[in-house]
Order: sequence, then C-alpha cells, then structure tokens
Amino acid sequence: MTITTQHELDGMTLAGQVVARTLDALRAAVEPGVTPAELDALAGQVFAGFGAFSAPRAEYGAPVNVFISVNDDIVHGLPTHRPLQAGDVVCIDVTPNVGGFVADAAITVAVPPVSPTAARLIEAAEAALARGLNAARAGQPLNGIGRAIQTEVQRRGFTLLPELQGHGVGRAIHEKPDVPNYYRPALRKPLHEGLVIAVEPMISTGRSPRVRTRRDGWTLATTDGGLAAHVEHTIMITKGKPVILTA
Repeated sequence: MTITTQHELDGMTLAGQVVARTLDALRAAVEPGVTPAELDALAGQVFAGFGAFSAPRAEYGAPVNVFISVNDDIVHGLPTHRPLQAGDVVCIDVTPNVGGFVADAAITVAVPPVSPTAARLIEAAEAALARGLNAARAGQPLNGIGRAIQTEVQRRGFTLLPELQGHGVGRAIHEKPDVPNYYRPALRKPLHEGLVIAVEPMISTGRSPRVRTRRDGWTLATTDGGLAAHVEHTIMITKGKPVILTA
C-alpha cells in the first residue's frame, strides 16, 4: 500500500492506534498465572471497542484474535491455556482490520523476574528494529533495512531467523514488498514516499537460523530450543524518519 490520500492516512493512523492500545493492554496484563488464551480474549475486547476484528482470522482462518508465542515459539503462536510462569518470554503479535485498513505490530515481554539472557535478547531485538526503522527512508534502498537489522543483531551476538521477514501491509496483512531482516544485494529498489511496510526482526538465543512448524500447523518455533524475540512496527515511508503508525 502507498498512502496517497488523507482518507488512507486517517484509516492507517486509526488502525495503528488500535494496535498500540491493544499491545498496551496486553503488556500490562502479562504476569505469572495469566494464560495466553486470557490475553487473546482481552485483545478481542479491545478490538470490539473500536469496531475492529482479527485480520489473521478473516484472511487466513486463524483461530485467534492475536498470536502469542512463548519462549522458543517465535511467531504465529496459538494462545494456549497454560498459565504463564516467571521467566517466560512472551511475543505478542497484533494485526487488526479497522474499517478496511490493516496495521501490524509486535512486542516481546518477559514475565518477572527476567533472566539476564532474556533481557539482553529483548533489548537486542528492539535495538535492531530501531536501526531498521532509521534506515527506512525515501530514496534509500530496500535492502538497507535488512543490512541495518542484521548488523545490529550480529553485533549483539544473537541469531537472525532469515526465513521470517517483514512485508508490505495496509489493505491486507501481507502485501509487496518483502522486507528481509538481512542484507540481500538484489533488493536495491529505492523506497518511495507513502509506502507502508511492517518491519519485524525475529531473533533467537540459539545457534540455528532454521525454524519449524509445530503440530498445530500455525506456530513457528526455533529448531534448537533457543528463546525467541519478535518486535515490529508498521511505518509509512517519508523523506526523513518514517511515521511509526503503530507507536
């Protein structure tokens, strides 16, 4: 999607606000004893308050309001009834459709007390996202985003999961272009003003860059049991710093 009208900008801004409100509510609710299924129900309540609905449910038939992935699960985790425990690493991925506009963002939080490894992992993912967003400017090549993310993750000693990547978003969850989290020389096409993309580093404490699909057919997990972190924002490209629609 490329935003060219005020109507489109207003629609994406509202969708981003719903994402941010939902993530704020879920972050505050993460504590020992709460279940991912309860967090999912809370997300549904926030969506309903805005007249929004789950885009993954509508587009792909996902049986969830939001995806919640715990510990070595990376993304697309189906919310379970297993209570969260102290030290769990929880990735929350929120993608509502609000009046025909779709925004997408994710956070990773740890259930206190947080281990030093989990804290460094989350900090690294957030730093990589910040570097990627800073590289996302009109006239700069698309592959600059992946270069910035890859450099930061490797500098901090964690493992990128290159099978998973960002994407265009706006009228549907997954639109062109693909936005890899690593440097691909062929992706030299410059970014243009108004383009809407989701930038989302996914990294692990493990050594393997491969991922596997769990038996539920949805949840993607690390292959070596490494803890995973996933952070994401939907942005609009400008000549300067991007507009973070989901902040």
